[in-house]
Parts: sequence; C-alpha cells; structure tokens
Amino acid sequence: MKKDTRPKSKIRSFAVPILSALKPILDSISSPELLRKLQLADLPHLAKELREFIIGVIATKEGHLGASLGVVELTIALHYVFNTPEDRLIWDVGHQAYGHKILTGRKAVFETNRQLNGLSGFPKREESEYDTFGTGHSSTSISAILGMAIASKLKGDVTRQHVAVIGDASIASGMAFEGLNHAGVTDANILIILNDNAIGIDPSVGALKRYLTNVKKGTAKDENIFECLNMAYSGPIDGHDMEGLVKELERLKSVSGPKLLHIITTKGKGLKKAEENQVAYHAPGKFNSVTGELIKKSDKPQPPKFQDVFGHTIVDLARNNDKIIGITPAMPTGSSLRYMMDTFPDRAFDVGIAEQHAVTLAAGMATEGMIPFCNIYSTFLQRAYDQVIHDVALQNLPVIFCLDRAGLVGEDGPTHHGVFDIAYLRCIPNLIIFAPKNEIQLRNIMYTAQLGLDQPIAIRYPRGRGVLLDWKKPYSTLKIGMSFELKQGNKIAVLSTGPVAIMISEIINELNDTTSIGHYDFPFIKPLDKNRLRSIFASYDQIITIEDGCITGGFGSAVLEFVNAENITKNSKMFGIPDEFITHGPVKDLYKIAGMDKETVKSYIEEIL
Repeated sequence: MKKDTRPKSKIRSFAVPILSALKPILDSISSPELLRKLQLADLPHLAKELREFIIGVIATKEGHLGASLGVVELTIALHYVFNTPEDRLIWDVGHQAYGHKILTGRKAVFETNRQLNGLSGFPKREESEYDTFGTGHSSTSISAILGMAIASKLKGDVTRQHVAVIGDASIASGMAFEGLNHAGVTDANILIILNDNAIGIDPSVGALKRYLTNVKKGTAKDENIFECLNMAYSGPIDGHDMEGLVKELERLKSVSGPKLLHIITTKGKGLKKAEENQVAYHAPGKFNSVTGELIKKSDKPQPPKFQDVFGHTIVDLARNNDKIIGITPAMPTGSSLRYMMDTFPDRAFDVGIAEQHAVTLAAGMATEGMIPFCNIYSTFLQRAYDQVIHDVALQNLPVIFCLDRAGLVGEDGPTHHGVFDIAYLRCIPNLIIFAPKNEIQLRNIMYTAQLGLDQPIAIRYPRGRGVLLDWKKPYSTLKIGMSFELKQGNKIAVLSTGPVAIMISEIINELNDTTSIGHYDFPFIKPLDKNRLRSIFASYDQIITIEDGCITGGFGSAVLEFVNAENITKNSKMFGIPDEFITHGPVKDLYKIAGMDKETVKSYIEEIL
C-alpha cells in the first residue's frame, strides 16, 4: 500500500498557518500529497481560493456550478485526511467533483472541462487514478464502494479506507437503498458521507427528505433510519466547518464496519446568486464571476426548446382531458414538467431519483384509466428497462413515455447521450416508437396519444431548440405507422427519422437537386410504414437511412430487417452512431466523430450522383 504522506505532527494541528493568508496556496497544490503537507489552519484559505477558481472558470466555460461549490470544504478535508488514491473515494453523480479534479493534478487543464478532447465533466477512470469509479448517473456510489471494500478484504488488505459521497436526493433512489441494505449486514470498511443540502437539480422530494429535515431540526423521532440499517451514524455536522470535518473524518477512520456521516451543506456556497437560486445555478451557462449575474443571450426570437414544447403542450392538453397525468423522476425543470406541476399540482408528480418507480407508477395509473405521460431522459430510462418490459409492455398498458435528451447531447458526454433508446426499445413487443422531426410533430403525437391508444408509446426528442418560431399550430391526429414524402426523386432515397430530417433537407437544397434525391420522413420507427418502404425500394437504386441513435439495432437495422423479410436486393447505406461510446463536446463535432455530420453525408450523396 502506498505510504501515507501526511506529516503526523500536523494532521491535528490548529496552529497559525504556515503560509501567509495573502500568499496563494492553490497554485502550489498539484496533488493530494502536497495538500497533506499543509497545516490545518491553511485549509480555509485554500477553500476560498478553490471556490474562486471554480467560479472563474465556469463563468466563462460553462458547466455544473452549485454542486461543486457546496462541497469545497469536504473535498479538501477528504483528500487531507485520507491517503487517496490508495484509499478509495467515489463522488456520486459527479456534478460535485470539480474541486476533486482540481486538487488531483488537473487544475492546469480544468478550462478544458466538458470541451472536445478536454476533461470530462464527471469522474472518469481513464482520466485519473483518483477517479476510482465513473459516475454520471446517480445513486451508484454505495454499491460500488461496497464492492471495492469487499474486494479489498478478500485480497487481505484491511487498512484501505473506502469513502462514498452521496447527495440527499441521490440516497432516496432505490439502488442506494439496495446498497445500504447489503452494507448493513457486512463488516466492510466503508464510510458513506451524506451530503444534505435539500436539493439535487431541483429541490429534493419524498418522505426521506422530510425525515432528513426533521433530523436537522432535531425533531426526528425514535431510532435513526440509518442505524436501523446497521450503519454507525454520526452527525449532522456543518459541512463548511473545516476543523470539524477533519476531526470527524479522522475519528471515523478508526471506526470499523459500515458507517455514515451526515453533513449539512449549502449548494452554490460562496456565490450569493447561486445560493439564492440553486436550480438556475446548477448549470447556469455563462455568468459574471463577480456579481453572479447570468449573461443574457441574444434577444432575437428563437425556436423553443423541445422540452418546453412538451411542457406547454401537456398543460394545454390537460386543460381539456382530466385523465392526463405527468410523472418525472427528479427532473421537473429539465423536462419542463414544472409547467404542469405549477398549473395542475395534483396531477403532476416528481417522484425523486427513482426511474423504476416512475415507470411502474405510470403503469399502475394506466390500469385505472388514467393517461400517464412519463417524462424521463432517454439515458435514464435505461435504469428502468425491466419495468418497461414487465410492468408496461407485457401488460400492454398505454403509458406515454416522453424521452427527452434523445440522441447526442453534447458536453455531458457518454453517460448522458441518449443514443441507445431506439435499439433497446425496438425489440419490445407492443411498444410504439416515434421520433418527431420538429415541434409540430411532437405536439401532434402527444395529442394523438392522449386521445386513447391501446398500447404504450415512446416519443423521443432531442436536447435543445427546434426549428420553428410559429409552432403552436392546431392539433392534427396522426395515423399510427404513417410516414411522409418530403421530396420525390428517381435515384437515391434518403430515409430519416427525427430531427436529422432538417439536415437532409439542407443537403438536398445545397446540392440543388430537383430530380435525383428523394427524401422520406419516418417518425414512426415502430411500426414501420411497410407500404411506403415497398414503394421506395421499387422506385430507387440506392437507399440511405440516417438516425441520431446507434446503428446497431436502430432505425436502419429495422429497414434492413424489412428488406430481408421481403427478399429485396438493393444497395443501402446506414448513417448513425457507430458501435462505440462517443465522447463529450459540441454536438456538431460529435456528429463528425460519428461520421454522420452534414459534410460527410453530403459527400457520400455527391459520390453516388
């Protein structure tokens, strides 16, 4: 095991700082080893510098802000007390790990955070030995740290420490409770730090949140819930009290078995605006690093975000249909279900970080004749795959899944890219899959679905803005399985699904093609418009499919399955996400990496022509 590099005489020292408060400290800390050489009295000044550095970079480069500001003292204390990376440290979700990255040798390149070829916005094992576990989705840390601790014991290492930091919103997830339940019957050497700030991205919800609030107030009754799970509980303590944190972490190092430290922090700590508006400053975009004021974007009219089209449309539909219900697992603002929660609070539910529960809750409502719109980010629906199959599709319940952030999402990277949903949903019987090319199609399929389907449907749409300023058109009913001819041709047929149709139309216009290229929009990926496909394959020499999802098992694969079943022989080409995890960066650059950007597709078509 790597030698503990902290000077033993200084670990508990609260003497006068060895460094002048006027002399910068952060610039001299390129690793936790150097951090451990500081006197404890230097650490509050280091915390101030670290906070200012994070604010300064995120103000211009953008990223997640509030979560990392809230754990600055904790980050320093953990690396000061524990012998990382030999002692294992996991940051749940990863939004809160910016300070961790900066203190572990990445300060000089932190400005590349979330940029193409730069640092990931989340802990990433390939990036640093200090990132012991990749965390982009929530509530995985307890299971992972328990696995590490049991493995250490099996290998005969009884001195290594294992620490997981998890937020109060994340610990309410079912997976976190599964980890706690197992940990409580082991003698694994783990420390779970519950970072209690009453907010995830939106304010925390649920009975556990209410319980933690009572603990903070001192009004909780009977035995502590974590003690009931056989965890050695301590706290709550002030998560911004450096001296108190270090003392308690030092004490807990000598406590054997599973233990939980409950700390109270303020998300956005150190930036007044971020403390006052914690939802907006979770990931605020560009802002003034001194005042905290958000920098306004262009006042020029812009098309709406797809999430807002969903949010306004469900409210509009719910006014005339009292059976409509809205459900989201902890993303009311990100999904814009907040609009319905404000308008119809009794019919819109934030269930916390609990995707499995959200899906089966919707299924239960559907059995009683309600019309549940279950709004989940595409990448998060993966966490409820069994429920989609077992509780919804197998029983053929008409749940309406609205999958936000489908396709490549940009700077959040591979943990958040919603590129697998077509493939993992298309194989499920009874399930309709729809990908609108624009805002009007999204509104029309929502309108159609709430009229009364007799089976479930998944509607996938991207992050970001659409293309239409005038999008609030009268509703139209869509025939299930229909497709649209956008342009007729005689040589090449391009079959698109979802918003990539806009790019194909632009390519055709730029090529100034009037006769050769045909373009067809297939918003229904399942069921496919087979009659249209038969006509297309009979009329064109070359077929191209394009989608903003993985090629393996995706829309193009569905078309080729049809071709095989029909004994059709035609040249075909599929564009989409290749069989690899795509990195983080601007969506335009990621399309190029995936080989489905405008220039690549245009060049391929030109070669054929």
